[in-house]
Amino acid sequence: MRRYTILILTAFMIILSAVAGMTLPVDADKKTLGVPTAELTAYTTLPPETIAVLSEVYERENKVRVNFIPMNSQEILQEIKNDAVSDPTVVRTVDIVIADSKVLREAANLNLLTPYTSETNDAVKDIFKDEYDRWTGIWYDPIIFCANRDYLRMTVDLPDTWEKLSKAGKIRVGITDFLAADASANLMFQMVSNFGDAKTYDILKNLHPKVVQYAKFLSNPVRQAGMGEVDISVAVESETLRYLQNGYPLKIIYPADGTSWILTGFGITTTDAAKNPVVTQFADWLLSDEAQIYLQTNGFYFIPTNPQTLAYKSFAGKNLLLFDNQQEFSKEQQRAFLDYWVKNVRLR
Repeated sequence: MRRYTILILTAFMIILSAVAGMTLPVDADKKTLGVPTAELTAYTTLPPETIAVLSEVYERENKVRVNFIPMNSQEILQEIKNDAVSDPTVVRTVDIVIADSKVLREAANLNLLTPYTSETNDAVKDIFKDEYDRWTGIWYDPIIFCANRDYLRMTVDLPDTWEKLSKAGKIRVGITDFLAADASANLMFQMVSNFGDAKTYDILKNLHPKVVQYAKFLSNPVRQAGMGEVDISVAVESETLRYLQNGYPLKIIYPADGTSWILTGFGITTTDAAKNPVVTQFADWLLSDEAQIYLQTNGFYFIPTNPQTLAYKSFAGKNLLLFDNQQEFSKEQQRAFLDYWVKNVRLR
C-alpha cells in the first residue's frame, strides 16, 4: 500500500509541475525555449556567409533576432531615403545599417543616421569613424603583398613598396582585375588619391608585364602564391590569413609606402525609442571580442577597429601604414580611371 502511495504522490508532483510550467510568464517561456525576445532589421552589404555567422551567434547568445536584408550600396541609400520621414513620431522600418564606410558617409551627409556614442565606440580611432558619431567602423581589410615562402628564401631585396614591386626583376605577380572586384578597384582609386594619377599609372604599367593573370576573384591571387604559381600577389589580408590558417606557405608583407583598405561599419537609423537600447547593444557587440572570435572561428579574418579587444592586439600588422587621403571620386571619374587603365595598360 505504501508503494502505491509513493507512486500517487510522484504522479501528483509531475502534474503540478506541468501546470506550473503552463502558467509561466510569456517572456520567461521565450527565454526557456530560446525564442527571441526582440527583433531588429538590418540593411547590409555583407556577404551571406558573414551574415549567417553574426545572426546565428547573436540570436543564440542574446535572444535577439537580427533580420539581415542584403542589398547593394545604392539600394541601401535609396531604401533609407524612402524610410526617412519628416514626422519624428513615425517609426522607421530599418534599425541599423552595416555596410562599407562609403555608404555610411553618404547616408550621414544626408542626415539619415542617428548619432550614437558609448564607452565602446569612443575607443575607436577617429580615422575609423564619423566626427559627429553618426557611424562607426567595425573592422577593415587592407590590401597587402602575399609572398610565397620559397620565393622569399631566394630573394635578397624584398619588394616592400609599390614602386619596388613594380620595378622588381624576374618576378611573377598575381592580382585581381580592377574591373572584377570593389576591393581591387578601390586600390587603384586610393593610389590615385595618394600618389597622383601619373605615378599610379607608372606603377601599374611597370607591374603589368610581371602579372601572370588578372584574376576574377579576390581569393585566386592568394591561392596562386600559396601554390607557387606566382611569387607575390597583391591581395586582401582577410583572404591571405584564411589561407595561412589552412597551412599554405605564405608570408604577409605590408607596403611601407601605404596601402588601400575597405572599412565596414554601422550606422543606427531607428527612431523607435523602445528599440534604441536593443540596437545600441547590438552595435557595441559588433565591436566586441566575442563577435571577432566567432568570425575567426568561421574563417573570416578582419582587423577590428576597437583597440581594446584582444583580437586587435593579436594582429601583427595592426599598425600598418594606411592611405590617409580618402578622396571621393564621382562615378564618372572612377570609370575614366578604369578606362584609361584598360586602354593604356591592360591591353598593351
